[in-house]
Amino acid sequence: MRGRDAIAVALRHPDGQIVWATERLDSGFHGSRWARLPFVRGLVVLYETLVVGTRWLVRSANVAASAEGVELGRGSIALMLLVTLAAGIGIFFLLPLLVASVTTADQSNDLVQHLVEGLVRVGIFLGYLALIAQAPDIRRVFQYHGAEHMTIHALEAGDPFEPAAIRRHPTAHPRCGTEFLVVVVLLSIVAFSLVGRQDAPIMVASRLLLIPVIAAVGYELLRFGARHRANPIVRLVMWPGILVQRITTRQPTDDMIEVAIVAMEEALRADGQPLPDGAGRLEREPLERTASAAASMATASALDDGGTAAGEAGIAPARVDGGAAGPPSPASEA
Repeated sequence: MRGRDAIAVALRHPDGQIVWATERLDSGFHGSRWARLPFVRGLVVLYETLVVGTRWLVRSANVAASAEGVELGRGSIALMLLVTLAAGIGIFFLLPLLVASVTTADQSNDLVQHLVEGLVRVGIFLGYLALIAQAPDIRRVFQYHGAEHMTIHALEAGDPFEPAAIRRHPTAHPRCGTEFLVVVVLLSIVAFSLVGRQDAPIMVASRLLLIPVIAAVGYELLRFGARHRANPIVRLVMWPGILVQRITTRQPTDDMIEVAIVAMEEALRADGQPLPDGAGRLEREPLERTASAAASMATASALDDGGTAAGEAGIAPARVDGGAAGPPSPASEA
């Protein structure tokens, strides 16, 4: 959960316990005046989201793998991120351009190529989401995604932090990262059409260079849409993002909602905000304390076996402090 000044992360440890940690929102840009400027703040938030989100995905994986004594290496993580980034740009930006260029080579109207490129991009995007949603592990991720949104809805509605009360809320939320991706995909159709049909190197370069521009504009549209969602026209324009969340969110189980509740409570506490009714009832343990205990148990086990301790729990202690401003609501997804 992302608050105004910090994020909080809650995980279900292999032993069933909920563990949590908070971390400062500190990208190196936060706190500066220019980082709050329109179109700049979106890039700062996007950078933080990618860096912080990736770091905690890795730590979460290490928590799950700690039960088997496995730890992800930095080299493999870096390689994975580079391959993922390259594949994402290639599949969602360059592949549609290639398909459109080949299929519309005999067309003199540039609009036809841009229309085909946009349709291919939308098709790949929706097909990719629908395909990965079939994997059991990804389905669990989408269930946690739904639990996160439902808990944020409960906070904004003033409902108590109890699974029964939270379950009454929808899994879709107007500030979802999925909605941001939908906006980016739609904006790319407009932005790339302005470039027109050029030589192949220019077409490829334009797709790469315009990505941050599209992301910056998309973030501002997302903020505007979240603040004016009561307007029927705005609600209609942003409706595709809500529809796509039917793929990227699922109804969670109660134990997933409990994890989302702990994350929200710790995010509010880190921000110095009051906790709602029903808060603080779930048992939890700080992640760094759990990691230290696991390391101590591993050391004791190794010594008992007559060997030497050659590993750690695999979880770095999280920093607990504050950071910089976030979206209009007290909490949102990272």
